[in-house]
Amino acid sequence: MADALWLLAVLGLLGGFDAVCFHEIRGRPPTHLPGLQPELKLHAGRSFIYVAVFGTLPWIAWRDAWAIVLAALLLCEISIALADFIIKDQVRKPMGGLLPGERVTHTIMAIVYGTMLAHLIPVILHWRHLPSRLAIDLAPVPLWLRLGLSALAVGTFASVTRDAYAIIGFPRPLARWPWQAPGVGARRPGPPQSGAAE
Repeated sequence: MADALWLLAVLGLLGGFDAVCFHEIRGRPPTHLPGLQPELKLHAGRSFIYVAVFGTLPWIAWRDAWAIVLAALLLCEISIALADFIIKDQVRKPMGGLLPGERVTHTIMAIVYGTMLAHLIPVILHWRHLPSRLAIDLAPVPLWLRLGLSALAVGTFASVTRDAYAIIGFPRPLARWPWQAPGVGARRPGPPQSGAAE
């Protein structure tokens, strides 16, 4: 379990880099609604799964029937990731496609996720044969790693809440934060407007 948690932390840091660099700073998906709504919906569903994973695995064992629930969440995450690869290519075409480095980051994340699963699956199989409940179960990792994973859960929840707010179509200020105003941010590539200054 300890190895799975360390790999989960690496995955969380890569996901944080992806979110900050390619979403918050460069891509700014909420400013491209409704065009990127399908992508943001997938991100929201996937992020809610990560909130549960980051928030519970450092502290809690998913035993018996709960192990099946956890396995189903992890399989759902894989399905969403595969759909995201396809949807991204479709909805990003008007913007010029994925940003440089974004696909590489996603590929590295997929490798780390697969390695983490390889360490976590035996744990889930063990939990499957224990009495059915969510039980406190602390793997031999430092407290700061547990707290760091919990912090990733909080950060992921904040990010998905903002994205969900934008998807639902509530007033834009929160959905566009921290960008200055509607229309400010990553602009769609295209020829200059007629009469634009040269």
